[in-house]
Amino acid sequence: MRALAKVLLTYRSTHGLKTVAQIIGRYAPPVENDTNAYVGAVARRLGVSVNEALELDEAVLIQMVKAIIQHENGRQPYSDLVIAQAVQMALIR
Repeated sequence: MRALAKVLLTYRSTHGLKTVAQIIGRYAPPVENDTNAYVGAVARRLGVSVNEALELDEAVLIQMVKAIIQHENGRQPYSDLVIAQAVQMALIR
């Protein structure tokens, strides 16, 4: 989960990706995924439009990590505390 948060932060800082469509488009490219469905699912869980610029602060990262885990696994079994700790570690290291 920390690694996932680091990847998302790198997408913003290195590649300038700011929207769910941009981030998930890179994370889950169409050659391997139904990217449109993935983008839609993550955006719905975040409560934003697919092209809305996101501030990848701690709260948004936590929600995005949860949404990605849910989409990848069909469920999200981790506690909020575990995910929050992983995101906090990604933000400081």
